[in-house]
Amino acid sequence: MTNYLDFEKPLAEIEGKAEELRAMARTNEEMDVEAEAAALDRKASDMLVDLYKSLTPWRKCQVARHPDRPHCQDYIKALFSEYTPLAGDRNFADDQAVMGGLARFNDTPVVVIGHEKGTDTKSRIERNFGMARPEGYRKAIRLMDLADRFGLPVITLVDTPGAYPGKGAEERGQSEAIARATEMCLRIGVPLISVIIGEGGSGGAVAFASANRVAMLEHSIYSVISPEGCASILWKDAEKMREAAEALRLTAQDLTKLGVADKVITEPLGGAHRDPQAAIESVGRAIEQMLKQLSDKSPEALVEDRRTKFLSMGSQGLAA
Repeated sequence: MTNYLDFEKPLAEIEGKAEELRAMARTNEEMDVEAEAAALDRKASDMLVDLYKSLTPWRKCQVARHPDRPHCQDYIKALFSEYTPLAGDRNFADDQAVMGGLARFNDTPVVVIGHEKGTDTKSRIERNFGMARPEGYRKAIRLMDLADRFGLPVITLVDTPGAYPGKGAEERGQSEAIARATEMCLRIGVPLISVIIGEGGSGGAVAFASANRVAMLEHSIYSVISPEGCASILWKDAEKMREAAEALRLTAQDLTKLGVADKVITEPLGGAHRDPQAAIESVGRAIEQMLKQLSDKSPEALVEDRRTKFLSMGSQGLAA
């Protein structure tokens, strides 16, 4: 069953009518509705093209948050072999919002780390909706340090609304853990590739995405704060999230122009949730390409590449 977003309601009605006709035909073999249903299919296909031809930033936020988008565990299962998960931060606990471990990508040993939101009510609660606590970032630090010691490339898959802001997380050093994870990203002498597969929220995302190469799926977002949070602070009204989304320049297209992201990965028409396998394959090809670009660089060159990349941010701009 397709989960339709608010702006897709007209599309839902047309596709629903086509399915109703076919359901009626299945119960009554004498009915011939295929021509009418096919006409509705064509109308729905044209409408889908029109809807996704020029999505507003707010609509991109909705697509990026779609519950049926492929998640971190889907990418790991499809793109990586011999995945061996590693758990715990060796200090407090294992954070289920962050998953990672040793694996092979195209037979190359790597370390893969990512945020996992969960796929149903039970798993979303268990995964804390992808919002990592300090122990999650410390687990990522441990894995990146392991990768650095053994010369393994690191691939991170980012999909989080932001770091968990709860009292316990703050008491256990949330901001310090994020800062240490960001520092580790910048310090390791191995290729570091990050892909924003859904939401890239604030420091919770930067802690995984301070990479040599940052790629974003076409309808993913990456910002210092959520549009709702920005609207609440600036206008004291969370309902102004559309204006905030526009002002934040959080789309993959804007961030590529700004030099924050290096590559936009094309999604299937209608978003990654409409054809998860095609989206996953596109991400796999992008990771392979970026790994090849970095494979011949020395540890010192990789660190300098990262340093230059982040120091140069702000030198490019968008017209107001």
